[in-house]
Amino acid sequence: MAEKQYIEFTEEMKKEYKILVPNMLPVHFELIISVLRTFGFNAELLRSEGPQIAETGLKYVHNDTCYPAVLVIGQFLYAIMSGKYDPHKVALVLFQTGGGCRASNYIPLLRKALERAGYGYVPVISFSPAGIEKHSGFKLTLRHWHAMVYAVLYGDLIMSLANQSKPYELNKGDTDRLSDRLTDKLSKELGKGGKIKYDRIKENYGKIIKLYADIPKNKTQKVKVGVVGEIFVKYSPLGNNNLEKFLIDEGAEVTVPGLLDFCLYSVYNSINDYRLYGRNFISHKLYEIAYKFVCRKKQDIIDLVTEEGSFTPWTPFEHTVSLAKGYISTGTKMGEGWLLTAEMLELAESGVKNIVCTQPFGCLPNHICGKGMMRPIKERNPDVNIVAIDYDAGATKANQENRLRLMLSNARDNIKSTEEEEIISETKRDFAPVP
Repeated sequence: MAEKQYIEFTEEMKKEYKILVPNMLPVHFELIISVLRTFGFNAELLRSEGPQIAETGLKYVHNDTCYPAVLVIGQFLYAIMSGKYDPHKVALVLFQTGGGCRASNYIPLLRKALERAGYGYVPVISFSPAGIEKHSGFKLTLRHWHAMVYAVLYGDLIMSLANQSKPYELNKGDTDRLSDRLTDKLSKELGKGGKIKYDRIKENYGKIIKLYADIPKNKTQKVKVGVVGEIFVKYSPLGNNNLEKFLIDEGAEVTVPGLLDFCLYSVYNSINDYRLYGRNFISHKLYEIAYKFVCRKKQDIIDLVTEEGSFTPWTPFEHTVSLAKGYISTGTKMGEGWLLTAEMLELAESGVKNIVCTQPFGCLPNHICGKGMMRPIKERNPDVNIVAIDYDAGATKANQENRLRLMLSNARDNIKSTEEEEIISETKRDFAPVP
């Protein structure tokens, strides 16, 4: 048997090592970590930010490397070097889908960076449903994945309702305080372990929706802006220079597609592999079962949000898949692939006509499926306003924000023109001669 080319995270390590988790979606990842704690893992989310993260990453990773890799590796190394942790008692975990883009190389890049920095003995764990690597001390069972589905659903629900509440809150900070309180409460609940009771989960959904609906709001008209793109820079405030905060401060309502849709995209692609290439039939059937199960769980939230009536509900993922038809093949699956195009169309269909397409500089899949699809989307949807923003260590924040301000200015002009046309139309009706 060939010797492993990586340091294994063992059962013995599980008892005394702290597992560091890079930050992408703070609410979601806190909930996922609570599930890991339920099963005996001592995990901690890294929350460090600032220019020193990218600077640390660039010391140990080539500057042509994918920007999210620079940030994730920089955040890990900065934490280890901070003195807060015993380097001989920490492990690092990276989430992987096993796809064909540069993201699949993050783990070997991280291991090389650790070697260069003198920490080659630190274990690196691949967190992947595809089982890219085996670690005897980090085995995820069906129970783990089942609980994590609800962690992601909770996270998506909180993110969606918070984004629809924050721009309108009368008392600044109400939304953030509620989000923090709910994250803490749900983390403790998921962290208690035991059998998942779906009636309790659905009861929580209803309570969460009502709590956000009860926040005092001033429902003035706001420019609605959707954010799509490469998964890390789309979600991570570290990766996109606090894009959501900037847009909200500029008076916009932000819509960001949920993490669950990316998970469903990965599962759907595995189903599609059988249809397109005749891949393993048994795996195909298992993925189909998982796909239908998770889509049903998402639909339950859609129904509850629709019933309450205060917020815009999500789009069923099955419909998101159908939107790609006529634009891009669902066989296009490098990086965010066809999902990136479909999410832009989903936003446009739901009334979010202004879209920021975020991408790391040089990210080929996103340049093709995001930036490259802007023209055909605009040709068939002339009222859609899309701006592509590149993020890397050399990109200036001022330039990014100026381009975003220009997009918002155009959006406000469009709203003003629409309002004027409605006034003129109403005036003509009021003064029309009586037949």
